[in-house]
Amino acid sequence: MDLLDATADPDVLTQRADELLGAQRIGAARALLAAAQRLAPDGRPMASLAARIEMRAGNPSASIAALGQAIAVGPRAELFMLRADARRQLGDIAGAATDAAEAVIHDRNDPAAKALLGVLMLELGRYDDAVACLREAVGNVPGDPSFREGLANAQLASGDPVAAAATYEAGIIAAPGSLSLRNAAILLAVRERDFARAVALADAACTVGIADACTFGLKGHALSSLGQHDEAAEAYGDALKLGPEDPYVQHMVAAASMRPGTPGAPEDYVRSVFDGYADRFEAHLIGLGYRMPGVMRNAIRAHLSIAAVTNGDATGDNGATLGPVLDLGCGTGLVAVALADLPLGPFVGVDLSPRMLEHAAAKGLYAELHAGDVVTFLAGDTRQWRLMLAADVLVYIGALEGLLNAAYARLRPGALFIGSAEELIGPHVGNGDWALGRQGRYAHAVGYIERVSRAAGFVVRAIDPEVQRYDAGAPVRGFLIVLERPHGDS
Repeated sequence: MDLLDATADPDVLTQRADELLGAQRIGAARALLAAAQRLAPDGRPMASLAARIEMRAGNPSASIAALGQAIAVGPRAELFMLRADARRQLGDIAGAATDAAEAVIHDRNDPAAKALLGVLMLELGRYDDAVACLREAVGNVPGDPSFREGLANAQLASGDPVAAAATYEAGIIAAPGSLSLRNAAILLAVRERDFARAVALADAACTVGIADACTFGLKGHALSSLGQHDEAAEAYGDALKLGPEDPYVQHMVAAASMRPGTPGAPEDYVRSVFDGYADRFEAHLIGLGYRMPGVMRNAIRAHLSIAAVTNGDATGDNGATLGPVLDLGCGTGLVAVALADLPLGPFVGVDLSPRMLEHAAAKGLYAELHAGDVVTFLAGDTRQWRLMLAADVLVYIGALEGLLNAAYARLRPGALFIGSAEELIGPHVGNGDWALGRQGRYAHAVGYIERVSRAAGFVVRAIDPEVQRYDAGAPVRGFLIVLERPHGDS
């Protein structure tokens, strides 16, 4: 290495180290860069490369330190952007935004700096600033799909889906080969329930040969929502050919009755659906007339001794409350909000979607939140619960035996399980006990629910007919289920 130091050109060494980093040879890149730095300690390109090496090696703190030294010597937009990325990885969004703003100040013509600042403004909840920054970036480089998607995300967050749809449409014209833009536009149309538009966008993508499993899967979902189930099954079949291992595709193919008998929605499917749905989950459910949080509240007041607790005649774990309470599939915490003024607690929530749990945590109503499958959680957590809630959980499980057996084992004697289910309509649907519907949700027969509940050891207090929500203006019929683990059981 001494001979190399004496004869090599530091610029050549730096360039070669950069190439090695691109080839994922991090150790070799670091060694060559060290040699270059000994030859030219003040080389500015080396500071940028050193920071990128540390980032690739998973050391954002070391990257920040290296960038701080380089910025002190010669501040440049590129260095501020790199440090913003490192700070973002460490969760310092405010610090990252400050660095991104410095990058824009040092190079006002850099669209990437404006886009980065816009994305960080979005993460900080400053939606108008995010839209302004990303709009400038798009204006500078109209054909960049990532800038378009960032702008559309900011417009959606600011409550303007019409503008977001227009941004996607203009982006497809400017960058017709972008699959991500086309799929994002289709997904937005599905979420806004403009299913005809979603099908048209998917067909346009297929016409120009820009389509993947996601494109066909979304098309199938839209067609199913339009009642065109044969066409939906065909689209899901095409999706399955392109993405045979994709959990969303597998589940929706099953929902199209091409693979009947699937006992439960795959975890990856549920997680991906609700992670993408989290930011608009509550507004969407309210728009569908979702009733279960209020229905559960009424059931709790009817079946638990709430009045006795309120009057100080009974106590739970926290003196004046009945608890603890386990909220299975808690989502964004809608049920906890509906129960917040009742003497219940502490609340513990479990959900597969980390994004949904972020929204639940922001409400400040849960003592604990856990990301994971509800049955797996029940199997691994040995606590005993006074009340267990499962709103809109059974619709993602076909065979209920596993869940109910696990729930029974974790309830105290005298404790309640309160959940909701959609009604299986028609004597020959599925296996007669449960069936997977076209929209990827399971429906259950009331006789099956009674039978498996009793087999698990529960006393059935109530299985009351309840409208769950409204779909396309029609009521979705189902049940409110109240089960009790008997007092004398141990």
